[in-house]
Amino acid sequence: MQDLHGLVEQTVTQLGYELVDLEVSNRGKLLRVFIDKLNPTDIKDSVNIDDCVLVSNQLGNVLTVDHEIEYDRLEISSAGMDRVLKQEKDFVRFAGERAQIKLRVGIKDLSANTTETTLPRKTFLGILKGVEAGCVLLEFENITYKLLISNIDKARLSPTF
Repeated sequence: MQDLHGLVEQTVTQLGYELVDLEVSNRGKLLRVFIDKLNPTDIKDSVNIDDCVLVSNQLGNVLTVDHEIEYDRLEISSAGMDRVLKQEKDFVRFAGERAQIKLRVGIKDLSANTTETTLPRKTFLGILKGVEAGCVLLEFENITYKLLISNIDKARLSPTF
């Protein structure tokens, strides 16, 4: 089987969407595809049901007819307001937004309420300030942390209402 991720990404991109995430579960029988618009006109220009139907129909044809990839169920969904952040471009695009980031290996906590015995911090909830030299800049408790992208385990937007 060829590179499924690459095939899905190419198909989704040709339709004018961004592949945010791809989940394969149940021994490859369930494919979950999370998409976002490549060039949204504004913050309210988000993926709707018609976009999901379009991608589902096209991707279904590409997978089964063109490449004979077997699956039982294909789910297409918007990345959502709390979308995952995986690539450097995601952190740049959403600069100024609130995000939660979990690190693989904790770093020294520089906030005011720490002591010398405080364990390294692994989870941060703050405002994205951009990217610099392979690090995500995140303002957390009035301190800007430089978090290595390679050390990020999970990151997602965390909108406030």
